[in-house]
Amino acid sequence: MDPSQSELESIRRILADLAARIDRIERKLGREQELLAAAPPSRPQSQPAVPVRPRAESAALLPPDPLAPPPPPAVGTPPSRPDLESRIGSHWLNRIGIAAVLVGISYFLKLAFENNWIGAAGRVAIGLIAGIAIVLWSERFRLKGYQAFSYSLKAVGIGSLYLSLWAASHLYSLIPNGVAFVMMLMVTASAAAMSLAQDAEILAAFALIGGISTPLLLSTGVNRQVALFSYVAVLDLATLVLVTVKPWGRLLVMSYLGTLLLYIGWYAEFYDRPQLGLTLAFATLFFAIFAIAPLVTLHPGGEVPVLASIPAILAILNAGVYFLQVYSMVREVNQAYMAWFALLLAAVYILLSRQIHARNLRPRASQVLYFLHLALAIGFITVAIPIRLNAHWITVGWFVEAGVLLWVANRLQSDFLNVFALGAVALGVVRLLAFDNFHTTQLIFNLRMATYAVAIVVLGAVAGFARKRQDESARTVAAVALVALNLLALIALSREVHDYYDRQIAAIRPTLFERDVRTPYVELNDTERDFTYSALWMAYGALLMVIGFVRRSAFVRWQALILIAATIAKVFVYDVSQLDRVHRIVSFIILGVLLLAISFVYQRDWLQLSAKTRPRTEGTVPGA
Repeated sequence: MDPSQSELESIRRILADLAARIDRIERKLGREQELLAAAPPSRPQSQPAVPVRPRAESAALLPPDPLAPPPPPAVGTPPSRPDLESRIGSHWLNRIGIAAVLVGISYFLKLAFENNWIGAAGRVAIGLIAGIAIVLWSERFRLKGYQAFSYSLKAVGIGSLYLSLWAASHLYSLIPNGVAFVMMLMVTASAAAMSLAQDAEILAAFALIGGISTPLLLSTGVNRQVALFSYVAVLDLATLVLVTVKPWGRLLVMSYLGTLLLYIGWYAEFYDRPQLGLTLAFATLFFAIFAIAPLVTLHPGGEVPVLASIPAILAILNAGVYFLQVYSMVREVNQAYMAWFALLLAAVYILLSRQIHARNLRPRASQVLYFLHLALAIGFITVAIPIRLNAHWITVGWFVEAGVLLWVANRLQSDFLNVFALGAVALGVVRLLAFDNFHTTQLIFNLRMATYAVAIVVLGAVAGFARKRQDESARTVAAVALVALNLLALIALSREVHDYYDRQIAAIRPTLFERDVRTPYVELNDTERDFTYSALWMAYGALLMVIGFVRRSAFVRWQALILIAATIAKVFVYDVSQLDRVHRIVSFIILGVLLLAISFVYQRDWLQLSAKTRPRTEGTVPGA
């Protein structure tokens, strides 16, 4: 027999055997069901009662059916919130009652003090004992779940301790300032320890406020710069360490504002020129602490419940305030040093941005802080240029900065740097047109034309980099850059024409008293200048038209047509009434020949610019 036939017969026998077994099982099950249905119900007495589970509990024990439809959403009542009456009775009346008791006690103490029922030492002792008692009493409310009320009591108790120590030192002179300072430090440390033990940011805020208030409470009006700023630096470092343990970023902002308050208060009262070095060293120390602080708030790993804006706010405040602090002190020595200082700050923020980029931090917050540090670096470079340079060199510096930023942004594919590059270009253009004054003695080859040439090159780079991209915003930037480029070129050439004829007019005035006298030569020069303007604009329009034809760019040709239209309006409206007959004839002939030539090129379509041959090039920027 064929082996394949033998295997097939074996399979058939196995299938037949399985079918017979299934048939026997089904018949047996059917008989058992019939017997169960025919038997009468019985109630066994000897069997222990089996607890019957509720349907919901039984259903919960069964495995879920993956094919069953999802259960309908449970319709239940939301957790009940206490009504207004309950809130007033349980919260507000309680707080008002405590406030009333405290006010009553304060009035009693005031009466006792005025009548000398209690001496100075007794008053301080009452304040200290009351403060400690209130803090301990507040713990009972915290353990019962009334945390907000407990923290309010702790604030009253801690405040009572600080005020009692201040009174003992300044008001009654019972203890020296040093002893009061140490005891206030103990109160601050105790509040900080409670905040860690109870995981309560508000208690840490109380401790920080008390620590900042300590120098103010114990001030004697004597200049103790080293002691004050050393204490503030230690307090800031302690806050920084606390924030590394707990995600309490708001404490850094409080610490910074307190440091700034103490610094400004000391500076306004005690600073003078001989203290420059030491004051600058402490200001740099504070800057370094709070420059590192934003990195501390960005804990690696999961999300940390801190306000996302805290690192950015702290970085901006720290950078701006530190620069102003140093500027206010160093400008009296040598303002030029501030340019190098601004560049040094730019290098610091570039280094910080690299550190943020290298660490495994929270993506969104670290990215915001990374770009913010880069922005601060670019801002300090931009500020350094006008501090170090003068006049038109400021404009050139901003254009050079824009060119460098464009090159770096193109290498890194960074839209962020592109925005700052465009900002530097805008600053340079505004200053070039509105603020820079040039005194030129040579035509074309002078400093003004060189500055305009730098601007034109940078605008050309903007258009070139933007043209390589495919998005609509980049095309818009390229178009605006090309328009600005042509406008700057026209303005530069027109100013050359204006200054040339001004020099010619100034050369023929023999004396100072005749400067306002209009001689025939002066009027002739004005006429020639107007004619030269028209000729220049027509020539530039013709050049743009040629470039538009060669590059097959409708955008450039439209610029040429607009410039030529403006020239036509000038010739027909202004030149007709101002120019003499010869210049008028020449203007019209040149304009007519130019228009006929352009019209002829359009009609013959020598470069195949019709929509049928090149449907996609007519609406693009040059080279697109």
